[in-house]
Amino acid sequence: MRRLVLLAFLGILGGCSAARQVGEGFGGAALSPLTDLNVRREQIPTVLLQAQANPYDRRNLNQCTTIGAEVARLDEALGPDRDEPPVPDNPTLNERGQDALAEAALDAIRNATTDFIPYRSWVRQLSGAQARTKVVQDAIEAGRLRRAYLKGLGMRANCPPPASPAWFRPTGRSQR
Repeated sequence: MRRLVLLAFLGILGGCSAARQVGEGFGGAALSPLTDLNVRREQIPTVLLQAQANPYDRRNLNQCTTIGAEVARLDEALGPDRDEPPVPDNPTLNERGQDALAEAALDAIRNATTDFIPYRSWVRQLSGAQARTKVVQDAIEAGRLRRAYLKGLGMRANCPPPASPAWFRPTGRSQR
């Protein structure tokens, strides 16, 4: 039954941008059992490991350019911050439908590949995959904390964005 649903999804997706999305995400969805077995591990970017070690490190942060460069490194690892304006993208109803269809197809693939693992939560616990997920999430949280701290330092130093939040407008002279 699942194969029929998957084939129906792929048949509907044929020739549209959603098919490309499914093709790009297929590998990750199909390999998700390897993550559950702790064979395939997500690598943590160095900037997040540094943030995890010392989120309040102030070394070499005496200029707006160095603060902005550090924020840019964190943005590259974490994606845009919440204060950044959204990308001006006005997808049509058809494009939104294709995106939803692609996500549903990838979810079906991911579920089909992970459902064959009996007692999945126990397997994740025993293989160390659950602990690894916690380490990755902790590094992401530390990176977000560091970025917020840096933007606070940037505001205090009267720096323009990206060394401060996007809404902040410096007054007078800043610490270039």
